[in-house]
This record gives sequence, C-alpha cells and structure tokens, in this order.
Amino acid sequence: MGVAQRQMKWRKSAEAELEATIADPDIQQDSIKGRKNAFKKLGGRLVTVTYYRENDDIVRERCKIHGAG
Repeated sequence: MGVAQRQMKWRKSAEAELEATIADPDIQQDSIKGRKNAFKKLGGRLVTVTYYRENDDIVRERCKIHGAG
C-alpha cells in the first residue's frame, strides 16, 4: 500500500471517529461563544472536537486524536 493510500485510509478512519465523537460523546462541555467540546475514548485513543452549529450544519473548529493508533 502506498503512502497516499495509507493517508486516505487513515483520514476516513479519523473522519468516522470525529463524527462518532460529536454524535455520541462520552463527555460534552459548553465552551465560549456557543461552541461545544466533545470527548470520546475510542479504541484506547482520546478524540476531542471543538465545534458549533451554524444553521443545520456542524462546523468543526479544532479536532485532535490523542494516543496510539
């Protein structure tokens, strides 16, 4: 598998983790300016997402996946 294929596979996996974190967080906290912080532990990794809603859309501002992959 080439580098580009690995990156595409990782991005799809990461995108799914981010969506799962927003949809069903383990912990959710209000942040400033109407934003929310969502946290979820997935497979030994901690996923954090800061987001806000704009009309019917979710706008992600900051996303991080901590831990071994």
